[in-house]
Amino acid sequence: MADTDVLQEVAEDVRRAVASAARGAREGIEIVQAGSVRHVERGIARVTGLPDVGADELLLLAGQVPGIAFNLDPHEIGVLLLGDSAAVQAGADVRATSRQLDTPVGESLLGRVVNALGQALDGAGPPDAAERWPVERDAPAIVDRAPVTRPLHTGIKVVDALFPVGRGQRELVIGDRQTGKTTLALDAILSQGEDVVSIYCAIGQRATGVARVIQTLREHGAMHRCIVVVASGEDEPGLQFVTPYAAMSMAEWFMQRGRDVLLVLDDLTRHARAYRELSLLLRRPPGREAYPGDIFYIHSRLLERSARLRDGGSITALPIVETQAQDIAAYIPTNLISITDGQLYLSPELFHRGELPPVEVGRSVSRVGGKAQHPALRAVAGDLRLAHAQFEELETFSRFATRLDDETRATIERGRRLREVLKQPEHEPMPVVEQVAVLHAVTAGLLDPLPLEDIAGAERALRASVQREAPEFCARVEAGNAPRDVDRASLDDLARRVLARDGGGDGHG
Repeated sequence: MADTDVLQEVAEDVRRAVASAARGAREGIEIVQAGSVRHVERGIARVTGLPDVGADELLLLAGQVPGIAFNLDPHEIGVLLLGDSAAVQAGADVRATSRQLDTPVGESLLGRVVNALGQALDGAGPPDAAERWPVERDAPAIVDRAPVTRPLHTGIKVVDALFPVGRGQRELVIGDRQTGKTTLALDAILSQGEDVVSIYCAIGQRATGVARVIQTLREHGAMHRCIVVVASGEDEPGLQFVTPYAAMSMAEWFMQRGRDVLLVLDDLTRHARAYRELSLLLRRPPGREAYPGDIFYIHSRLLERSARLRDGGSITALPIVETQAQDIAAYIPTNLISITDGQLYLSPELFHRGELPPVEVGRSVSRVGGKAQHPALRAVAGDLRLAHAQFEELETFSRFATRLDDETRATIERGRRLREVLKQPEHEPMPVVEQVAVLHAVTAGLLDPLPLEDIAGAERALRASVQREAPEFCARVEAGNAPRDVDRASLDDLARRVLARDGGGDGHG
Protein backbone atom coordinates (compact mmCIF):
# COMPACT_ATOMS: atom_id res chain seq x y z
CA MET A 1 0.00 0.00 0.00
CA ALA A 2 2.84 2.32 0.85
CA ASP A 3 4.41 1.67 -2.53
CA THR A 4 1.15 2.71 -4.18
CA ASP A 5 1.06 5.99 -2.26
CA VAL A 6 4.64 6.73 -3.21
CA LEU A 7 3.90 6.07 -6.89
CA GLN A 8 0.85 8.33 -6.76
CA GLU A 9 2.89 11.16 -5.22
CA VAL A 10 5.59 10.77 -7.87
CA ALA A 11 2.97 10.76 -10.58
CA GLU A 12 1.41 13.92 -9.15
CA ASP A 13 4.80 15.64 -9.02
CA VAL A 14 5.46 14.71 -12.63
CA ARG A 15 2.02 15.98 -13.67
CA ARG A 16 2.56 19.30 -11.92
CA ALA A 17 6.03 19.65 -13.46
CA VAL A 18 4.69 18.93 -16.95
CA ALA A 19 1.81 21.39 -16.48
CA SER A 20 4.18 24.11 -15.24
CA ALA A 21 6.53 23.54 -18.17
CA ALA A 22 3.62 23.70 -20.60
CA ARG A 23 2.42 27.01 -19.12
CA GLY A 24 5.92 28.44 -19.37
CA ALA A 25 6.23 27.31 -22.96
CA ARG A 26 2.92 28.95 -23.85
CA GLU A 27 3.97 32.21 -22.17
CA GLY A 28 7.27 32.25 -24.04
CA ILE A 29 5.75 31.70 -27.46
CA GLU A 30 5.88 34.85 -29.67
CA ILE A 31 3.70 34.80 -32.74
CA VAL A 32 5.37 36.77 -35.54
CA GLN A 33 3.99 37.37 -39.00
CA ALA A 34 6.67 36.66 -41.56
CA GLY A 35 6.89 37.06 -45.30
CA SER A 36 9.57 37.25 -47.95
CA VAL A 37 10.86 39.80 -50.44
CA ARG A 38 9.90 39.04 -54.02
CA HIS A 39 11.40 42.06 -55.80
CA VAL A 40 13.55 45.10 -54.86
CA GLU A 41 14.11 48.43 -56.59
CA ARG A 42 15.58 51.68 -55.32
CA GLY A 43 13.30 52.81 -52.56
CA ILE A 44 10.65 50.07 -52.74
CA ALA A 45 10.24 46.33 -52.27
CA ARG A 46 7.47 43.90 -53.18
CA VAL A 47 6.68 41.43 -50.43
CA THR A 48 4.58 38.27 -50.31
CA GLY A 49 3.00 36.77 -47.22
CA LEU A 50 1.93 38.85 -44.21
CA PRO A 51 -1.83 38.39 -44.71
CA ASP A 52 -2.80 40.44 -41.62
CA VAL A 53 -0.50 43.43 -42.10
CA GLY A 54 -2.16 46.88 -41.86
CA ALA A 55 -1.76 50.03 -43.91
CA ASP A 56 1.29 52.11 -42.95
CA GLU A 57 2.50 49.36 -40.60
CA LEU A 58 6.20 49.30 -39.85
CA LEU A 59 8.02 46.25 -41.29
CA LEU A 60 11.55 44.97 -40.80
CA LEU A 61 13.26 43.61 -43.92
CA ALA A 62 16.38 41.41 -43.82
CA GLY A 63 16.45 41.89 -40.07
CA GLN A 64 17.70 45.49 -40.24
CA VAL A 65 16.04 47.69 -42.89
CA PRO A 66 12.79 49.40 -41.81
CA GLY A 67 9.96 49.85 -44.27
CA ILE A 68 6.31 50.90 -44.40
CA ALA A 69 3.47 48.80 -45.84
CA PHE A 70 2.22 51.18 -48.52
CA ASN A 71 0.33 49.17 -51.14
CA LEU A 72 -1.95 46.37 -49.89
CA ASP A 73 -2.68 44.36 -53.02
CA PRO A 74 -4.39 40.93 -52.94
CA HIS A 75 -1.21 38.97 -53.73
CA GLU A 76 1.62 41.25 -52.59
CA ILE A 77 2.52 44.25 -50.44
CA GLY A 78 4.32 47.33 -51.75
CA VAL A 79 6.81 48.54 -49.14
CA LEU A 80 8.54 51.92 -48.88
CA LEU A 81 12.11 51.31 -47.75
CA LEU A 82 13.48 53.72 -45.15
CA GLY A 83 16.98 52.29 -45.18
CA ASP A 84 19.59 51.17 -47.69
CA SER A 85 17.93 49.30 -50.56
CA ALA A 86 21.21 47.49 -51.31
CA ALA A 87 20.92 45.66 -47.97
CA VAL A 88 17.71 43.94 -49.09
CA GLN A 89 17.80 41.05 -51.56
CA ALA A 90 15.06 38.97 -53.13
CA GLY A 91 14.11 36.13 -50.79
CA ALA A 92 15.00 38.04 -47.61
CA ASP A 93 12.76 37.62 -44.57
CA VAL A 94 10.20 40.29 -43.69
CA ARG A 95 8.76 40.66 -40.19
CA ALA A 96 5.69 42.65 -39.18
CA THR A 97 5.98 44.78 -36.04
CA SER A 98 2.27 45.50 -35.39
CA ARG A 99 3.06 49.20 -34.88
CA GLN A 100 3.29 52.35 -36.94
CA LEU A 101 6.42 54.32 -37.72
CA ASP A 102 7.32 56.69 -34.87
CA THR A 103 9.96 59.29 -34.12
CA PRO A 104 11.58 60.55 -30.89
CA VAL A 105 10.19 63.75 -29.39
CA GLY A 106 11.09 65.97 -26.46
CA GLU A 107 13.51 68.54 -25.11
CA SER A 108 16.50 66.26 -25.66
CA LEU A 109 16.27 66.90 -29.42
CA LEU A 110 17.03 70.62 -29.07
CA GLY A 111 20.40 71.44 -30.56
CA ARG A 112 20.55 68.13 -32.43
CA VAL A 113 20.68 67.05 -36.08
CA VAL A 114 18.65 63.88 -36.66
CA ASN A 115 16.76 62.04 -39.38
CA ALA A 116 13.09 61.01 -39.34
CA LEU A 117 13.90 57.76 -37.52
CA GLY A 118 15.62 59.65 -34.70
CA GLN A 119 19.10 58.56 -35.70
CA ALA A 120 21.75 61.15 -34.86
CA LEU A 121 23.55 62.80 -37.79
CA ASP A 122 25.76 65.14 -35.74
CA GLY A 123 28.08 62.54 -34.24
CA ALA A 124 26.87 63.23 -30.70
CA GLY A 125 25.29 59.84 -30.06
CA PRO A 126 21.62 58.85 -30.10
CA PRO A 127 19.23 61.41 -28.56
CA ASP A 128 18.02 60.54 -25.08
CA ALA A 129 14.30 60.83 -25.87
CA ALA A 130 11.84 59.51 -23.29
CA GLU A 131 8.91 59.41 -25.75
CA ARG A 132 8.26 58.43 -29.34
CA TRP A 133 5.25 59.72 -31.25
CA PRO A 134 3.79 58.37 -34.51
CA VAL A 135 4.84 60.35 -37.56
CA GLU A 136 1.23 60.32 -38.81
CA ARG A 137 -1.18 62.02 -36.40
CA ASP A 138 -4.61 63.59 -36.76
CA ALA A 139 -4.79 67.36 -37.16
CA PRO A 140 -6.31 69.31 -34.24
CA ALA A 141 -10.09 69.51 -34.34
CA ILE A 142 -11.78 72.81 -35.18
CA VAL A 143 -13.08 73.23 -31.62
CA ASP A 144 -9.52 72.90 -30.29
CA ARG A 145 -8.14 75.67 -32.49
CA ALA A 146 -7.88 79.35 -31.60
CA PRO A 147 -7.78 82.37 -33.94
CA VAL A 148 -4.38 83.63 -35.05
CA THR A 149 -3.97 86.81 -32.99
CA ARG A 150 -0.33 86.87 -31.87
CA PRO A 151 2.44 87.99 -34.24
CA LEU A 152 5.49 85.94 -35.08
CA HIS A 153 8.10 88.50 -36.04
CA THR A 154 10.49 87.45 -38.77
CA GLY A 155 12.81 90.44 -38.34
CA ILE A 156 12.42 91.15 -42.06
CA LYS A 157 10.97 94.61 -42.69
CA VAL A 158 9.10 93.84 -45.89
CA VAL A 159 7.46 90.79 -44.31
CA ASP A 160 6.59 92.18 -40.88
CA ALA A 161 5.27 95.45 -42.34
CA LEU A 162 3.41 94.25 -45.45
CA PHE A 163 2.77 90.52 -45.02
CA PRO A 164 2.79 89.82 -41.27
CA VAL A 165 2.86 86.25 -40.04
CA GLY A 166 0.89 85.17 -36.97
CA ARG A 167 1.61 82.31 -34.60
CA GLY A 168 -0.27 79.31 -35.94
CA GLN A 169 -0.28 80.52 -39.56
CA ARG A 170 0.92 78.65 -42.65
CA GLU A 171 2.78 81.05 -44.93
CA LEU A 172 4.19 79.66 -48.18
CA VAL A 173 7.60 80.82 -49.42
CA ILE A 174 7.65 80.45 -53.20
CA GLY A 175 10.13 81.31 -55.92
CA ASP A 176 12.60 80.04 -58.51
CA ARG A 177 15.94 78.43 -57.67
CA GLN A 178 18.58 80.64 -56.09
CA THR A 179 16.24 83.47 -55.09
CA GLY A 180 16.87 83.30 -51.34
CA LYS A 181 13.96 81.16 -50.10
CA THR A 182 16.05 79.27 -47.55
CA THR A 183 17.79 82.48 -46.48
CA LEU A 184 14.45 84.18 -45.78
CA ALA A 185 13.23 81.23 -43.69
CA LEU A 186 16.57 81.05 -41.87
CA ASP A 187 16.39 84.77 -41.02
CA ALA A 188 12.95 84.13 -39.52
CA ILE A 189 14.48 81.43 -37.30
CA LEU A 190 17.32 83.73 -36.23
CA SER A 191 14.82 86.45 -35.30
CA GLN A 192 13.03 84.29 -32.72
CA GLY A 193 13.66 84.50 -29.00
CA GLU A 194 13.98 81.82 -26.36
CA ASP A 195 10.19 81.43 -26.18
CA VAL A 196 9.98 79.91 -29.69
CA VAL A 197 11.31 76.48 -30.68
CA SER A 198 12.49 76.37 -34.29
CA ILE A 199 12.62 73.21 -36.42
CA TYR A 200 14.36 73.22 -39.80
CA CYS A 201 13.33 70.26 -41.95
CA ALA A 202 15.54 69.64 -45.01
CA ILE A 203 13.95 67.39 -47.66
CA GLY A 204 16.13 66.21 -50.52
CA GLN A 205 18.67 69.00 -50.01
CA ARG A 206 22.37 68.71 -50.77
CA ALA A 207 24.52 67.97 -47.75
CA THR A 208 26.58 71.14 -48.32
CA GLY A 209 23.47 73.33 -48.18
CA VAL A 210 22.27 71.72 -44.95
CA ALA A 211 25.76 72.11 -43.46
CA ARG A 212 25.66 75.86 -44.25
CA VAL A 213 22.32 76.21 -42.48
CA ILE A 214 23.63 74.40 -39.39
CA GLN A 215 26.79 76.51 -39.39
CA THR A 216 24.74 79.72 -39.60
CA LEU A 217 22.54 78.65 -36.68
CA ARG A 218 25.62 77.91 -34.60
CA GLU A 219 27.39 81.14 -35.51
CA HIS A 220 24.37 83.20 -34.42
CA GLY A 221 23.86 81.26 -31.18
CA ALA A 222 20.47 79.83 -32.19
CA MET A 223 21.25 76.12 -32.43
CA HIS A 224 20.40 75.38 -28.79
CA ARG A 225 16.72 76.22 -29.44
CA CYS A 226 16.53 74.49 -32.81
CA ILE A 227 16.08 70.97 -34.16
CA VAL A 228 17.40 70.12 -37.62
CA VAL A 229 15.67 67.14 -39.29
CA VAL A 230 17.43 65.99 -42.45
CA ALA A 231 16.69 63.70 -45.36
CA SER A 232 19.36 64.47 -47.94
CA GLY A 233 19.06 63.91 -51.66
CA GLU A 234 21.19 60.76 -51.29
CA ASP A 235 18.73 59.16 -48.85
CA GLU A 236 16.00 56.76 -49.92
CA PRO A 237 12.86 58.40 -51.36
CA GLY A 238 10.80 56.74 -48.62
CA LEU A 239 12.84 58.51 -45.94
CA GLN A 240 12.43 61.81 -47.78
CA PHE A 241 8.68 61.21 -47.89
CA VAL A 242 8.20 60.60 -44.13
CA THR A 243 10.64 63.29 -42.93
CA PRO A 244 8.24 66.31 -42.86
CA TYR A 245 5.65 64.25 -40.99
CA ALA A 246 8.29 63.30 -38.41
CA ALA A 247 9.31 66.96 -38.05
CA MET A 248 5.66 67.91 -37.55
CA SER A 249 5.31 65.30 -34.78
CA MET A 250 8.37 66.77 -33.04
CA ALA A 251 6.75 70.21 -33.28
CA GLU A 252 3.42 68.91 -31.96
CA TRP A 253 5.09 67.62 -28.79
CA PHE A 254 6.10 71.19 -27.92
CA MET A 255 2.76 72.64 -29.04
CA GLN A 256 0.85 70.27 -26.77
CA ARG A 257 2.91 71.64 -23.86
CA GLY A 258 1.98 75.25 -24.58
CA ARG A 259 5.12 76.19 -26.54
CA ASP A 260 5.25 78.14 -29.80
CA VAL A 261 7.06 76.42 -32.68
CA LEU A 262 8.34 77.72 -36.02
CA LEU A 263 8.60 74.88 -38.55
CA VAL A 264 10.43 75.40 -41.87
CA LEU A 265 9.80 72.71 -44.53
CA ASP A 266 12.54 73.03 -47.17
CA ASP A 267 11.17 72.11 -49.60
CA LEU A 268 7.87 70.45 -50.54
CA THR A 269 8.71 70.38 -54.26
CA ARG A 270 11.32 67.70 -53.59
CA HIS A 271 8.90 65.99 -51.22
CA ALA A 272 6.32 65.75 -54.01
CA ARG A 273 8.93 64.42 -56.43
CA ALA A 274 9.99 61.71 -53.98
CA TYR A 275 6.36 60.68 -53.57
CA ARG A 276 5.86 60.64 -57.35
CA GLU A 277 8.93 58.41 -57.77
CA LEU A 278 7.68 55.96 -55.15
CA SER A 279 4.16 55.91 -56.59
CA LEU A 280 5.36 55.23 -60.11
CA LEU A 281 7.64 52.41 -58.90
CA LEU A 282 4.67 50.90 -57.08
CA ARG A 283 2.59 51.26 -60.27
CA ARG A 284 0.01 53.59 -58.85
CA PRO A 285 -2.04 55.30 -61.59
CA PRO A 286 -0.33 58.57 -62.64
CA GLY A 287 -2.28 61.79 -63.05
CA ARG A 288 -1.34 65.33 -64.01
CA GLU A 289 2.45 65.68 -64.53
CA ALA A 290 2.69 61.98 -63.56
CA TYR A 291 1.86 62.78 -59.93
CA PRO A 292 -0.54 60.35 -58.23
CA GLY A 293 -4.10 61.40 -57.55
CA ASP A 294 -3.56 61.97 -53.82
CA ILE A 295 -0.66 64.42 -54.16
CA PHE A 296 -2.87 67.23 -52.80
CA TYR A 297 -3.85 65.13 -49.79
CA ILE A 298 -0.29 64.32 -48.68
CA HIS A 299 0.46 68.04 -48.29
CA SER A 300 -2.90 69.08 -46.87
CA ARG A 301 -2.84 66.43 -44.15
CA LEU A 302 0.67 67.61 -43.26
CA LEU A 303 0.03 71.36 -43.13
CA GLU A 304 -3.37 71.06 -41.42
CA ARG A 305 -1.50 69.86 -38.34
CA SER A 306 -0.06 73.34 -37.83
CA ALA A 307 -2.39 75.52 -35.78
CA ARG A 308 -2.80 77.61 -32.68
CA LEU A 309 -4.51 75.73 -29.84
CA ARG A 310 -7.04 77.16 -27.41
CA ASP A 311 -5.05 75.69 -24.55
CA GLY A 312 -1.94 77.56 -25.68
CA GLY A 313 0.85 76.53 -27.99
CA SER A 314 1.13 76.87 -31.75
CA ILE A 315 2.94 75.63 -34.84
CA THR A 316 3.72 78.27 -37.46
CA ALA A 317 4.64 76.57 -40.73
CA LEU A 318 6.84 78.11 -43.43
CA PRO A 319 6.68 75.57 -46.27
CA ILE A 320 8.95 76.30 -49.22
CA VAL A 321 8.15 75.42 -52.82
CA GLU A 322 10.28 75.91 -55.91
CA THR A 323 8.89 77.20 -59.20
CA GLN A 324 10.20 76.82 -62.74
CA ALA A 325 10.54 79.98 -64.84
CA GLN A 326 8.32 81.93 -62.38
CA ASP A 327 5.34 79.67 -63.10
CA ILE A 328 3.31 79.95 -59.91
CA ALA A 329 0.36 78.36 -61.75
CA ALA A 330 2.13 74.99 -61.93
CA TYR A 331 0.56 71.93 -60.30
CA ILE A 332 2.36 71.69 -56.95
CA PRO A 333 2.62 75.48 -56.32
CA THR A 334 -1.12 76.02 -56.91
CA ASN A 335 -1.93 73.10 -54.61
CA LEU A 336 0.14 74.61 -51.83
CA ILE A 337 -1.16 78.14 -52.41
CA SER A 338 -4.69 76.81 -51.90
CA ILE A 339 -3.69 74.97 -48.70
CA THR A 340 -1.73 77.76 -47.01
CA ASP A 341 -2.81 81.12 -45.53
CA GLY A 342 -0.75 83.27 -47.87
CA GLN A 343 2.50 83.31 -49.80
CA LEU A 344 5.72 85.27 -50.04
CA TYR A 345 6.77 85.34 -53.68
CA LEU A 346 10.50 85.84 -54.29
CA SER A 347 11.16 87.35 -57.68
CA PRO A 348 14.33 86.52 -59.66
CA GLU A 349 14.19 89.97 -61.32
CA LEU A 350 14.32 91.70 -57.93
CA PHE A 351 17.08 89.32 -56.86
CA HIS A 352 19.24 90.16 -59.86
CA ARG A 353 18.64 93.90 -59.31
CA GLY A 354 19.95 93.56 -55.78
CA GLU A 355 16.63 94.28 -54.04
CA LEU A 356 17.09 91.77 -51.23
CA PRO A 357 15.10 90.08 -49.87
CA PRO A 358 13.41 89.92 -53.29
CA VAL A 359 9.80 89.75 -52.00
CA GLU A 360 7.50 90.93 -54.78
CA VAL A 361 4.77 93.02 -53.19
CA GLY A 362 2.24 92.50 -55.97
CA ARG A 363 2.25 88.69 -55.82
CA SER A 364 2.62 88.20 -52.07
CA VAL A 365 -0.19 88.11 -49.53
CA SER A 366 -0.89 87.21 -45.90
CA ARG A 367 -4.51 86.18 -45.44
CA VAL A 368 -4.38 85.86 -41.65
CA GLY A 369 -1.39 87.68 -40.18
CA GLY A 370 -2.86 91.18 -40.56
CA LYS A 371 -5.07 90.45 -37.56
CA ALA A 372 -1.96 89.52 -35.58
CA GLN A 373 0.28 92.38 -36.69
CA HIS A 374 1.99 94.40 -33.98
CA PRO A 375 -0.09 97.57 -33.34
CA ALA A 376 2.95 99.80 -33.80
CA LEU A 377 3.75 98.27 -37.18
CA ARG A 378 0.11 98.47 -38.21
CA ALA A 379 0.09 102.17 -37.31
CA VAL A 380 3.11 103.10 -39.44
CA ALA A 381 2.65 100.59 -42.28
CA GLY A 382 -1.12 100.58 -42.70
CA ASP A 383 -1.11 102.22 -46.15
CA LEU A 384 2.38 101.12 -47.12
CA ARG A 385 1.34 98.38 -49.50
CA LEU A 386 -1.04 100.64 -51.41
CA ALA A 387 1.58 103.38 -51.57
CA HIS A 388 4.16 100.90 -52.88
CA ALA A 389 1.76 99.68 -55.58
CA GLN A 390 0.98 103.25 -56.66
CA PHE A 391 4.69 104.07 -56.78
CA GLU A 392 5.49 101.10 -59.02
CA GLU A 393 2.67 102.02 -61.39
CA LEU A 394 3.77 105.66 -61.54
CA GLU A 395 7.41 104.68 -62.02
CA THR A 396 6.47 102.48 -64.97
CA PHE A 397 4.34 105.26 -66.44
CA SER A 398 7.09 107.85 -65.97
CA ARG A 399 9.33 105.98 -68.41
CA PHE A 400 6.98 107.01 -71.23
CA ALA A 401 6.22 110.52 -70.01
CA THR A 402 8.36 113.51 -70.91
CA ARG A 403 7.04 115.83 -68.19
CA LEU A 404 5.69 114.98 -64.73
CA ASP A 405 3.88 117.24 -62.31
CA ASP A 406 5.47 117.97 -58.95
CA GLU A 407 3.11 115.72 -56.98
CA THR A 408 3.80 112.71 -59.19
CA ARG A 409 7.54 113.37 -59.05
CA ALA A 410 7.40 113.59 -55.23
CA THR A 411 5.46 110.31 -55.00
CA ILE A 412 8.03 108.53 -57.17
CA GLU A 413 10.96 109.90 -55.19
CA ARG A 414 9.41 108.80 -51.87
CA GLY A 415 8.64 105.38 -53.35
CA ARG A 416 12.27 104.97 -54.36
CA ARG A 417 13.36 105.71 -50.81
CA LEU A 418 10.81 103.24 -49.50
CA ARG A 419 12.27 100.63 -51.83
CA GLU A 420 15.73 101.35 -50.46
CA VAL A 421 14.49 101.08 -46.87
CA LEU A 422 12.87 97.70 -47.52
CA LYS A 423 16.24 96.26 -48.56
CA GLN A 424 17.92 94.25 -45.83
CA PRO A 425 21.16 92.22 -45.59
CA GLU A 426 20.87 88.50 -44.91
CA HIS A 427 21.12 87.16 -41.36
CA GLU A 428 20.51 90.62 -39.84
CA PRO A 429 16.97 90.45 -38.42
CA MET A 430 15.67 93.80 -37.16
CA PRO A 431 13.75 94.29 -33.87
CA VAL A 432 10.23 95.72 -34.09
CA VAL A 433 11.24 98.99 -32.43
CA GLU A 434 13.84 99.70 -35.09
CA GLN A 435 11.47 98.70 -37.88
CA VAL A 436 8.84 101.13 -36.61
CA ALA A 437 11.35 103.99 -36.37
CA VAL A 438 12.70 103.45 -39.88
CA LEU A 439 9.29 102.95 -41.53
CA HIS A 440 7.89 106.02 -39.78
CA ALA A 441 10.82 108.10 -41.06
CA VAL A 442 10.24 107.10 -44.68
CA THR A 443 6.43 107.36 -44.63
CA ALA A 444 6.61 110.78 -42.91
CA GLY A 445 8.89 112.03 -45.68
CA LEU A 446 11.86 112.63 -43.40
CA LEU A 447 14.18 110.78 -45.80
CA ASP A 448 12.98 112.63 -48.90
CA PRO A 449 15.84 115.20 -48.96
CA LEU A 450 18.53 112.49 -48.90
CA PRO A 451 20.10 111.04 -52.03
CA LEU A 452 19.32 107.37 -52.60
CA GLU A 453 22.90 106.30 -51.94
CA ASP A 454 22.71 107.80 -48.41
CA ILE A 455 19.51 106.03 -47.34
CA ALA A 456 21.28 102.93 -45.99
CA GLY A 457 23.63 105.01 -43.84
CA ALA A 458 20.78 107.13 -42.52
CA GLU A 459 18.84 103.99 -41.64
CA ARG A 460 21.76 102.55 -39.69
CA ALA A 461 22.19 105.81 -37.79
CA LEU A 462 18.50 105.97 -36.91
CA ARG A 463 18.44 102.35 -35.75
CA ALA A 464 21.46 102.91 -33.53
CA SER A 465 19.95 106.05 -31.99
CA VAL A 466 16.36 105.00 -31.30
CA GLN A 467 17.23 102.47 -28.60
CA ARG A 468 19.54 104.96 -26.91
CA GLU A 469 17.64 108.23 -27.24
CA ALA A 470 13.96 107.18 -27.14
CA PRO A 471 13.67 104.69 -24.25
CA GLU A 472 10.03 105.51 -23.45
CA PHE A 473 8.95 104.90 -27.03
CA CYS A 474 10.90 101.62 -27.12
CA ALA A 475 9.32 100.42 -23.86
CA ARG A 476 5.83 101.21 -25.15
CA VAL A 477 6.37 99.34 -28.42
CA GLU A 478 7.98 96.35 -26.72
CA ALA A 479 4.94 96.17 -24.43
CA GLY A 480 2.77 95.68 -27.54
CA ASN A 481 1.26 99.16 -27.76
CA ALA A 482 0.76 101.45 -30.72
CA PRO A 483 2.75 104.71 -30.82
CA ARG A 484 0.93 107.81 -29.59
CA ASP A 485 1.03 111.28 -31.09
CA VAL A 486 3.78 112.24 -28.68
CA ASP A 487 5.78 109.23 -29.84
CA ARG A 488 5.42 110.26 -33.46
CA ALA A 489 6.58 113.76 -32.60
CA SER A 490 9.57 112.43 -30.69
CA LEU A 491 10.43 110.12 -33.60
CA ASP A 492 10.25 113.07 -35.99
CA ASP A 493 12.54 115.08 -33.74
CA LEU A 494 14.94 112.14 -33.31
CA ALA A 495 15.12 111.47 -37.05
CA ARG A 496 15.83 115.14 -37.80
CA ARG A 497 18.59 115.27 -35.19
CA VAL A 498 20.17 112.05 -36.46
CA LEU A 499 20.04 113.16 -40.09
CA ALA A 500 21.43 116.57 -39.24
CA ARG A 501 24.20 115.03 -37.16
CA ASP A 502 25.18 112.19 -39.48
CA GLY A 503 23.95 113.60 -42.75
CA GLY A 504 23.12 110.13 -44.00
CA GLY A 505 26.80 109.26 -44.08
CA ASP A 506 28.31 106.06 -42.82
CA GLY A 507 25.75 105.82 -40.00
CA HIS A 508 28.20 105.23 -37.16
CA GLY A 509 27.41 108.34 -35.18
